[in-house]
Amino acid sequence: MKKVVVLGGGTGQSTLLKGLKLFPIDISAVVSVCDDGQSTGRLREEFNTFAVGDIRKVITSLSETEPLFEELLNYRFKTTSDLNGHTVGNLLLTALSNITGNMQEGIETIGKVLKIKGKVLPFTLESPILIGKMTDGTIIRGEHNITQSEQKIQKVYYEKNVKVNPNVLKAIQEADLIILSMGSLYTSVIPNLLSKELLETIDKSKAKIMYVCNMMTQPGETDDFKASDHVKVLNSYLGKKKIEIMIANNGEISPKILEKYFVEEQKDPVQFDPQNLKQIRIISSDYVTVYNNVIRYKPNKLAADIYNYLLEQEDNYVLY
Repeated sequence: MKKVVVLGGGTGQSTLLKGLKLFPIDISAVVSVCDDGQSTGRLREEFNTFAVGDIRKVITSLSETEPLFEELLNYRFKTTSDLNGHTVGNLLLTALSNITGNMQEGIETIGKVLKIKGKVLPFTLESPILIGKMTDGTIIRGEHNITQSEQKIQKVYYEKNVKVNPNVLKAIQEADLIILSMGSLYTSVIPNLLSKELLETIDKSKAKIMYVCNMMTQPGETDDFKASDHVKVLNSYLGKKKIEIMIANNGEISPKILEKYFVEEQKDPVQFDPQNLKQIRIISSDYVTVYNNVIRYKPNKLAADIYNYLLEQEDNYVLY
């Protein structure tokens, strides 16, 4: 069975994993844990732990239990008490980490209960603080504050050196493929690359690096970015080994949905520019699906193309 490590965080990574779990693949999901907003931020401050929000999303996406359990874990309290804003899953993960002694064991425990397919690995077992340097020279502390800023990001780094979860390094050493997931480029994906030790481990591994490119830009992070711009930024954070395969959408998005995204969120579709990606194998198709007026990748189709790549079916990519 092929071993795949998926680096990311947030909804993008969860969407990818929902499809991958349907195939005979040994999955290790490495999750960025620097989020410090909403329920996650309050739990980090109170219990001195890392962010559990994206961990919760990944666990539910890999779960093989009834859909009701996914709804339960993602349920967010709306009340006038201290529970307001907290999700059930975040509270369960924090409680289990206290019971078992550390968050990794808590994740494994809830993973057994929910029968998840694969391993969910926090990037670090510490509580990292992400720092953003903006193009105007401003320094912003905290992932939530970075994403809320109206300034454009120049680079991100951790406030202090962060020790990578040893299980993450082991997974990369054994991987057949490393996937950089779609998601917030600077605040979900790149935080998993901010370690010299991790980059050296990637460079020594046999795995190639695949990137699933975002469909839409994100204000402050990827304004006006083309597909090649995403690759360029990611490669600047990687070590000697760079992205060799990229998955990109070439399907059309309805004008009505695009207008909604532009007006409400100031987001535009990422332009697919294969002419600027000459050294990269491209897997491109119509991956667009819209759920509740939100643009998503078709998880099953995306995962099928990744699995076909793993089986070395050369006809599934076009080399530009």
